[in-house]
Amino acid sequence: MSMIRTALVGAALAGSLAAGVAAAPASMASAAPASTASAAVVQEAQASSKHFFGPYYSGFGRGESFGKRSYFKGYWTKDSGRYWFYGDLFDRDRDRDRSYVWFKWHDRFGSHTKVFKTSGRSHFDRFGGFRKSNGFDDFKIRVCEGDNKFDDCGRWGDAF
Repeated sequence: MSMIRTALVGAALAGSLAAGVAAAPASMASAAPASTASAAVVQEAQASSKHFFGPYYSGFGRGESFGKRSYFKGYWTKDSGRYWFYGDLFDRDRDRDRSYVWFKWHDRFGSHTKVFKTSGRSHFDRFGGFRKSNGFDDFKIRVCEGDNKFDDCGRWGDAF
């Protein structure tokens, strides 16, 4: 009796394997257009992908808590061979001092800096347009807060 049971189980197993092998090419053929479409979506997403950085914080001053520090966070993208930077500067302590964000970058012409200020929130949209062909190879950010752009500065943070 046990030999008959073993033979029946073996036959059932062989039949299910044969059915699975026969169905595999049909399921692969129907999945091919879907995988091609998803590959196109992935490629498009990679072409315009965002590379996030931050937040970068200002330094401590006058006994402020961490929750009162100004900060900057953002992302960069590459479009048509140019690097563009986006982000937001937040001044969280609501005093009469301003918050400053410093951008520093390097290319074949040397190092350059640009500073912006706010007393609330500032949004930066498409800053830069730097090209690797011009030797662009570094982009750093620093946040300061106070009476002038040199007060209570945090460390330089590497964004690129």
